[in-house]
Amino acid sequence: MTNLTYLPGFQDAVHDAQRTFRALLDANARPGIVYTIAAQITPPVGLTPACAAACLTLLDLDVRVWLQPSFADALRTWLVFHTGCRFTQQPQEADFAIAPDLTTLPELSSFSWGTPEQPEASTTLLVQVESLQGGQDVIITGPGILDQRTISPTLPPNFWHFWEQNHQAYPQGIDVLLFTENAVMGLPRTAKVICN
Repeated sequence: MTNLTYLPGFQDAVHDAQRTFRALLDANARPGIVYTIAAQITPPVGLTPACAAACLTLLDLDVRVWLQPSFADALRTWLVFHTGCRFTQQPQEADFAIAPDLTTLPELSSFSWGTPEQPEASTTLLVQVESLQGGQDVIITGPGILDQRTISPTLPPNFWHFWEQNHQAYPQGIDVLLFTENAVMGLPRTAKVICN
């Protein structure tokens, strides 16, 4: 069956993808700093423009994606049409997971943390949040952070308990990218969190 969507992808496919990829790289290399994603895009319902741009940049025929069940079918159709990605209902099989609401996610530990031999085979979470500030203040340290950095994205409190476990599993563990309407913040597994 052919999947069709009336929603376009990038307006300028090459340059929008390049700019988005640079923002994602910088966000992962410098945890806790907010980077703007300025791609002109009309995403399907439930997906922010920044997260949609990341999906078009990161997903392709070779990756498996887990979608939070609350997403409408239109998102699945849009992703298949523009990226050719495959889907899985098993979190531990996903290369990428896309979530608009962490409070209703399964245990984050149910996603793939990779293996000692292949830590890079872990799941990357693309998480939409209301804001990248205004939540609980936490201090992060680690590679890409000169001394320490205080961040306050709007995340449920139990997320930081999970993050402590995730960091301790290094080099295994998951990486997280947090998205608002037009910005991204990276939380790679190397980031150590100290809750205030």
